[in-house]
Amino acid sequence: MAELSVDLCGVTLKNPIIPASGTFGYGQEFSGFYDLNILGSFSWKGTTAAPRPGNPQPRIAETCGGMLNAVGLQNPGIDAVIAEEVPKIAKVFEGPVIANVGGFSLEEYAENCRKLNDVEQVKLLEVNISCPNVHAGGRNFGSDPAAAAEVTRAVKAVAKKPVIMKLTPNVADIAAVARACEEAGADGLCLINTLLGMRIDIHTRRPVLANRTGGVSGPAVFPVALRMVYDVYEAVKIPIIGCGGVSTAADAVEMLLAGAAAVEVGAANLKDPCACKRIIEDLPGLLDELGVNEIKDLTGGAHHAKP
Repeated sequence: MAELSVDLCGVTLKNPIIPASGTFGYGQEFSGFYDLNILGSFSWKGTTAAPRPGNPQPRIAETCGGMLNAVGLQNPGIDAVIAEEVPKIAKVFEGPVIANVGGFSLEEYAENCRKLNDVEQVKLLEVNISCPNVHAGGRNFGSDPAAAAEVTRAVKAVAKKPVIMKLTPNVADIAAVARACEEAGADGLCLINTLLGMRIDIHTRRPVLANRTGGVSGPAVFPVALRMVYDVYEAVKIPIIGCGGVSTAADAVEMLLAGAAAVEVGAANLKDPCACKRIIEDLPGLLDELGVNEIKDLTGGAHHAKP
């Protein structure tokens, strides 16, 4: 049987499959469906300094090949997560946890990451730079290489754990943003976050979402995510988590071949709570079929394949 373990920024995962932030809560919601300890890791729900109720309803809608969401980073705040959610996580998952961190200023990002330094089970910080910069007219930090680098430097100045910057696809050149993060000290990258989209109710003639726009996720975005992972792999030397539309073991293998060291599974968890379990169970057979002995050897394979 193929070896499934991988190294992600110096942290060993028993396999490369990670439920993506925003689709897995803080783990408790899925612990009744299967033993979470089969996972490589999981990225908890995006967490900000202060509690957030999220955007008004309706904030989720179906779309062709996926879904549209504008949840708005609903979460209880970093202090409550550390005090209340972290002890609960330890009861259902023994492995390394990825803390997804949001922020609306450089100071908030840095302070949130600093507070996680002493949370033992959190081994990696995933910094979501799709949040708006309240000091720059609400423009997303991740939409500009210079702003993305600023967040990276601010976080790296205080963080004692590897920092993975989660990139937005809603940019002209994602490789430029990736390079800026790497040059500012990022230990790894995660891509992609959701694509900006909307739906309109033909009867009311109004946007379906109260927020008007939201993030598109699901199988429809997989080819876009795959292309971006491929491009970024050629632009940087740090590890990449591939994310966007992954729903099968074959999708995960494609992400690895494009350049990912690990793979996050997002919207598929909302359609099938056992999606990650199924992918992990299907991987050994698929790797045997492909003649692969160690899954880590797949990373970047598409860049070296002979014509």
